Amino acid sequence: MAGSVAGGTPDGWLLARSLRLPECVRALDAGGWTALLAIARAEQMIGTLAWRLDGVAVPPGVARILAAARASAEQGRIVALWEAEAARRALAPLGVRVVLLKGTAFVAADLLAGQGRSIGDLDILVPRDTLDAVEAALIGAGWEWVKPDPYDDAYYRQWMHELPPLIHRDRDRMIDVHHTILPLTARITPDAAVLLADAIEVAPGLWALSPTDMIVHAAAHLFADGDLAGGMRNLWDVHCLIDQFGTDGLAARAAHHSLSREVARALRLAAALYGEGDGRTLLDGAYLRRITARDGWGRATRPFTRQTFYVRSHGLRMPPAMLARHLWTKWRKGGAGPASG
Repeated sequence: MAGSVAGGTPDGWLLARSLRLPECVRALDAGGWTALLAIARAEQMIGTLAWRLDGVAVPPGVARILAAARASAEQGRIVALWEAEAARRALAPLGVRVVLLKGTAFVAADLLAGQGRSIGDLDILVPRDTLDAVEAALIGAGWEWVKPDPYDDAYYRQWMHELPPLIHRDRDRMIDVHHTILPLTARITPDAAVLLADAIEVAPGLWALSPTDMIVHAAAHLFADGDLAGGMRNLWDVHCLIDQFGTDGLAARAAHHSLSREVARALRLAAALYGEGDGRTLLDGAYLRRITARDGWGRATRPFTRQTFYVRSHGLRMPPAMLARHLWTKWRKGGAGPASG
C-alpha cells in the first residue's frame, strides 16, 4: 500500500512522517490517504495534520476532510478559551492564580503546539491549600461531580494529584482541578510550588506553565504516570515546544522536579518521531512500538505491548501493596477506578 512504512503495514509512523515532512503525502494513493486520516483521527491529531498540510496539494475529497478538521479545531479552540474564562470568573473572587494546563494553555498562549490541537477537558493547576475554596466556588458556578461513588471520591482526595472531575450542568464540559502534576502515590514528587510561582500570565487572570515546565509536565504525564495513550500527540507537543523555545534550562528544570530521565526520553522519542533524532536506546524502541500501535483503519494493534505498558502505568502510580488493595476494592465494586486512567 502506498504510504506504508518501509513498504509494510501502515502504523503511527505514517502520521509522524506526514507531520514531519508534509510534502511526502503527495505520494499517497487512496489506501494511503485512508490510513493516514484514520490514524490521525484515532490519535486525535486530525486537526494538527490539517494545519500541517495547509497549502499542500491534496485530492479534493481529502481537502474537504482537512478543511472540516481545521474548522472543528478552531471551534474547539474557541470553546476551550471560553471554558477557561468561565473558570477564571468563578475563581476570581478567591484571588487564586489559575494556571492552565495542556491544550488550553497552548491555545491561550498562542503557541505552535496549539495549532490544530484537539482539546478535551479544561485542566487547571491551583495551590493545594486552596482546593476547598476552589471546589466550593466551582460548584457554586454550576459544576457538578462526575464520580458520586464514595470510594472514588475519597481515593481522589487522599491520593491523586487532582480533585474528582467536575462537569458543568449546562455546558456539559469537564474541568480537572490539579494541585500538582503526578499522583501523590507516585515515586516522583515534582515541585508544585515552583510550577505555580514561575507560571506566565497569558491573558488577564489566566496563567500557563513556563515553557520548560510545559515540557516537564508532558514528559511526566507520558512516562511517569500513564500507559502512553495519546503518546503521538504528547510528543508532538514536546516537539513544538522545543522548536519554539529550545532546551535552555530544561535539564536543570527536569532535575529540580526529579524528572530528568522522563524528560530525556521525551526529547529522544520526539526527535525520533518528528525530527532527525537517531540517539534512541533499545528501550526507546519498545516505547515507540507502543506509541505507534495503529493499523491502517486507525484501530489499536500490538495488544501485548499495550497491556504491558498498561500494567506498568499502574505500578508507577502506587506501591504494590496499595495497588493490590485498590484493584481488589474496585473489582468488588465492579469498576476499574481512578488508577485505570
